[in-house]
Order: sequence, then structure tokens, then C-alpha cells
Amino acid sequence: MSIEIKLSRSNRIYRPNESLEGKIIANLSSSISHQGIRLTINGSVNLQVRGGTAGVIESFYGVVKPIPIVNRTITVQPSGRIASGVTEIPFSVILKERGKDNMEKFYETFHGSDISIQYLVTAEVARGYLHKSLSTAVEFIIESEKDSLPQEPISPEMVFFYITQDTQRHPLLPELKSGGFRISGKVCSQCSVLDPLIGELTVEASGIPIQSIDIHLLRVESILIGDKIATETTSIQTTQVADGDVCRGLTLPVYVILPRLLTCPTIFAGPFSIEFKTTIVITFKSEQTKKHPKYDPKTPRSYVSIICLILYLDLPAVRI
Repeated sequence: MSIEIKLSRSNRIYRPNESLEGKIIANLSSSISHQGIRLTINGSVNLQVRGGTAGVIESFYGVVKPIPIVNRTITVQPSGRIASGVTEIPFSVILKERGKDNMEKFYETFHGSDISIQYLVTAEVARGYLHKSLSTAVEFIIESEKDSLPQEPISPEMVFFYITQDTQRHPLLPELKSGGFRISGKVCSQCSVLDPLIGELTVEASGIPIQSIDIHLLRVESILIGDKIATETTSIQTTQVADGDVCRGLTLPVYVILPRLLTCPTIFAGPFSIEFKTTIVITFKSEQTKKHPKYDPKTPRSYVSIICLILYLDLPAVRI
């Protein structure tokens, strides 16, 4: 005997002001009696400290109390019987009821390292004390309400930058300091989660050949624990702009497609926040490069120059 939930949309994407519709499918070898079929909608922000900048005490406790968003239970069918074979029981429930106080704002579904925003629908067939209840759960995805989306596409905001040996805060190789370099350009600092990250850069001068130019997309998750803030930075995507030495004075385009499953609109809530940064990394050819083929953007090396820029992700515009 088993039951499953089949939602009306194959992509399982819904908005808070819409109805969650689907079917509870029961596959039984024989008919059973039950004490009611219930459907529970549960959404919460789950916070867990895994280290990062957290202290020993904060990491020991680990899990922080979840923040409830929605918790609602409805009765799909009263007590009765379900016949043998395959039985489909339709349901429909409004996610965000108008005129009622909701526990928390409906944030978009997100799964990060320390922060997870998850929505589940659970179906249960209660069978009393002598029989084990049948239950199943499935996750559905929440996207922002259309009323909160901008009517017009957001024009990307650009920030200008330049990188030289004097802008680096970490130690550099002697030949980099003596030879010098200058890379300038502009890159998007605010855009929609569905739009690409665009910009351009130019290698104006460099005394040492360049091995590669990469753009790292970083996700910064922060959790408030008492009077401290635990922060975890994760590199979620790397895009190579240039491979090998670059012609001086040549403008290189920057075009980065954001990974939608690993990003969400920037969130600044009371107990937590989710932010994003872009790091432009210039790797120069040297003997040190051969010893460390893999580069971690959170650990600067003496043979690279970096610049870190804040990226604000907005909601996408209304689709017509």
C-alpha cells in the first residue's frame, strides 16, 4: 500500500497568491478504512551553522531555530473507505490566504550551505491506533508574487573598477610589484536573477604575461546568533573570460549566465541574509602557478590579483 502526491504543474513552481492543486494517488492491494485524509502545507527558513566565521560555541550548537513561513492543515476527505486499486483524490489549497496574518514573508525557494528556504506539501491517510498511517511528502517551489515584480525590465547598474599592484591587500611576487600591471573595466553591480552579468575589461599594461582571467560568483550567507553573526562564503560558479596572455588595450566582453538553482533575489531579513559578490581574478604566469593549479578565490595567492564587487540580485520583470 502506498500513496503519492502529483502536483498540477510538472515544474512544481507556484506563487504565494496562487492555489496549490494536484492529486493524492492511492495504490492499494485491498480496500481500507480511514479516519480522514489530511493535507499539510509547511514552509520554513532553516538555519544551520557549519563553521565559516562562527565560533566554537556557535558551531557546537549548529542548528538555529527555524523561522516558520506557513503551516496549514486541511481535511481533503472525512472518515470513510478507499477502494482497492488506484484511486485519485484531487485537492486545491490557497497558499497565502487574504485578510489573514501570515507568519512570515513568502521568500523564494532557496537551498544554500547554511540557509535553506523550503516548502513541502504532505498528505496523510490516518488509520487509527491499530494500523500505521500512510503518508508522503513532496517539495514545491515558490517564486515571488507577480504584484511584487517590476513592470519594466531593470536596467543593469554598472560599476567601474581598476586593478593594479597598489590595490592588492595580499603579498605579491617581487616581479609583479616591479613590473606593474593595470586592468580596468566595468561590470554589472545590480541585475535581475534571470539576466546575465555583463561588463567589459581591458588589460592596459602588464610586465608579466597573463595566464587567465576568471570571474567567480560568490554567495554570502549570514546568520544572527545572539550578538554575533556567522558568515559562510561559497564559490558557486567560475567563468573564464580569457585563457592565455591578453593583447594590451583590447576590450574583452564579460557575459556570465547566473545559475538560477544556486541563486535567489538578495535578501536582508532580521535573523539572516543572503548576498552575492563577484570576484575578478587575474592569474599571472609564474613557477608558483604550476605548484598550485587550483585556485580558491577566498585564499589569495602571490601570483594573482583580485577585486571583489558586491552584486545585488533583483526580482525579474513581469513576463508578458
